[in-house]
Amino acid sequence: MLEPASQTALRDEIARQIGEDRAVLDRLRAEVRPLVSQTRPIRARSATSISLVAADGGNNQLRFDPFLVQLVRVVDSGSNEYCLEAVSPTMSVSRLSACQFSGAGGPTALGRLMRYLGVEDLSELSHMIRPGGRDRPNSPRWVQVYRELVEWATLFAIVREKDFATDTLIVFDGFLRSQIFAKDLFRKYREGIREGIDRQFKSYKRRLYLVGVAKRSKVLDRYRLAMALERVMQSSFPCYVEIPRELEEKAYIWPDYARGDDNLAEGGEINRFVAGKMFFVKFGNNPRDPIWPVDIFLPQASDHSKIFGSLLNDAVAGFPVPFYPRSLQKAHENAALVDFDMDVLQDMIFAGLRDVLGDEAPSLDAFRLHDAYPASHRY
Repeated sequence: MLEPASQTALRDEIARQIGEDRAVLDRLRAEVRPLVSQTRPIRARSATSISLVAADGGNNQLRFDPFLVQLVRVVDSGSNEYCLEAVSPTMSVSRLSACQFSGAGGPTALGRLMRYLGVEDLSELSHMIRPGGRDRPNSPRWVQVYRELVEWATLFAIVREKDFATDTLIVFDGFLRSQIFAKDLFRKYREGIREGIDRQFKSYKRRLYLVGVAKRSKVLDRYRLAMALERVMQSSFPCYVEIPRELEEKAYIWPDYARGDDNLAEGGEINRFVAGKMFFVKFGNNPRDPIWPVDIFLPQASDHSKIFGSLLNDAVAGFPVPFYPRSLQKAHENAALVDFDMDVLQDMIFAGLRDVLGDEAPSLDAFRLHDAYPASHRY
């Protein structure tokens, strides 16, 4: 605990430092000031919304050292399950790559995406996944990359292969940008999504809109205080504002993560990571309602008023998080494996161990009765 004298000295130090950094806040306020006049109201429109979520690895991790089995599960807001498989950081990447094409039902969604992109192995699809081996073993984090790839592949399959009865807003969990694809494969991925959206309209006269909704953003974190002081988006109605690429670039360590097709300089680098245009959106009528960062698929950025009008109805019904898309929250609820489901899956781990141990299986049953963390009973 800090002594009173230390608190006084620390308070003086903090006040002095904030006074010296006042110019930083003034600069941020100047950067967001133009957004006041650029903020637009949202007018509700009727549309069907579906959301896609890959279950979080922390929630679907079956930990039993020395084994670490993780579940890759992708579910939408309508409880449709697109993928459910068990993987381990120590499994063969080559074998997992082959499984994408050799299943009983044909290639998986990821396998079909890999064929579209012209790659045969996961190590070709992402530079964050290596073939493995003694000399260059994979980091355990490659399973998280694989989970994200499956989510992108499922979105790709839905847009290009699913039939839609009405105009539909597809809400992706997170920004429409990624750095896990190798070379310029994400650029080709974006073209495939655009082709699928165009085909839906030409063949079935159905309009698909694609947005990515994030829970937080470095851009919003950087400018949140400045926006509050300048009263940006503090209206008594739902509203949104387009975020200039310049503000994004100042917030990100890597400018490539903010480089879109809309701000490429002549002779500059191509856009390899970004498929969305960022907006800040407030769905509530109260000036203090939460603001969410949203990416609109780049080719559809000019349809922002229609898209946010469609997203408004979904967000107003948000529960338990208010003014956050309800379809996205339903998808999260459907994807998470908790309570009884996790108990059943944990029992599957022990059943698999029992088969492997053979005659030693009774020792495993006795082991399950041991308290792994006796120190926890102190509290």
